[in-house]
Amino acid sequence: MIKNKEEIIQTLQNGGVIAYVTDTVWGLGCLPNNENAVKKIYEIKKREAQKPLILMSNEVYHLLNYVKPIPKIGQQLIKKYFPGALTIVTEKNENTPDYITSGMTTVGIRVPDNKVFQEICEIIPGHVLATTSANLSHQPSAKTYEQALENMSGLADLIIEDYGYKAKGLESTVAGVMGNELRIFRQGEITIEL
Repeated sequence: MIKNKEEIIQTLQNGGVIAYVTDTVWGLGCLPNNENAVKKIYEIKKREAQKPLILMSNEVYHLLNYVKPIPKIGQQLIKKYFPGALTIVTEKNENTPDYITSGMTTVGIRVPDNKVFQEICEIIPGHVLATTSANLSHQPSAKTYEQALENMSGLADLIIEDYGYKAKGLESTVAGVMGNELRIFRQGEITIEL
């Protein structure tokens, strides 16, 4: 489906930042092991340094490389809501750089339910993107390709078409799992029921 696969891979490997559709809102991302590219995301968004990025992939097992074993309650959430509009915040391991998590000991992980996004992750090195929403801080998230172009033209190195797989426009729900405790940090599209 995606026509410019080589360009996407090259852009990311050269420390670039890409904008893409997800199931919720448009995202802005880079390879997690590239500190300069992560810094670039913060600069583009004018994002506060204490606000972490999250990690997203097409398959949960790619994300497990970045976190400590997920508590049982987190595993239940993954089974029930991945892929989908849920971000799980859990303890990171040594593979997750501090510059992604703003020095915190936790990281958010998510598997969006969007064909274009999943195809991007399938083709890129490592299959994981460090990511945030494609907008300037304190501005509304981009919900369409047109809004993403408006927000990110001249800022992101590459803006990938949505090929008709549109974002729904509601942010993901963010849930923290520490031990057996579950905390809702942001109520988004999914209402959690276990």
